[in-house]
Amino acid sequence: MNRNGKHPGKTPHRRKAHRGDTTKNSRGYRVTGSWNDRPDRPAVKPTQDRKARDRMARDMAEQGAYVIVEEHVAYGLWRTLYEVDGPALLAERTAAEQAEADHLARDRAAVERQAAELEAARRRRDRLALEASTHARALMSPPAIVRPENRQRARHITGAQR
Repeated sequence: MNRNGKHPGKTPHRRKAHRGDTTKNSRGYRVTGSWNDRPDRPAVKPTQDRKARDRMARDMAEQGAYVIVEEHVAYGLWRTLYEVDGPALLAERTAAEQAEADHLARDRAAVERQAAELEAARRRRDRLALEASTHARALMSPPAIVRPENRQRARHITGAQR
């Protein structure tokens, strides 16, 4: 039954539901990674999310793969967005880590050398202080009698007695 009064016995007109957009998703990406130890079996991962695309490319490159990231252009056609050379990145990272380790070893050796020099200086200072106290004790004793018959050792010798 129709709600308006003009055609009460006629069923109301119903519009057909719109099917929506039927065009293909143009935001398709493909991440291809190939490793040197298995070049005949590359890993191909399709995605529509650009963040997932970048994450997959980064993960494959960290595993040592040469990565090619492509964007879907048309049916069967792909355009290369960028490429990542994973083995070169790993070699660069290991070289940087080795340089950092060498730098730390040089710093550690310099610190140890400085500590050894400080220890040697402390020992020298202690030895000189011990010698000074020994000489001070000898100088504080009363002068020894110097007679030819007794031949006692003099505390010090002046220039005329040499």
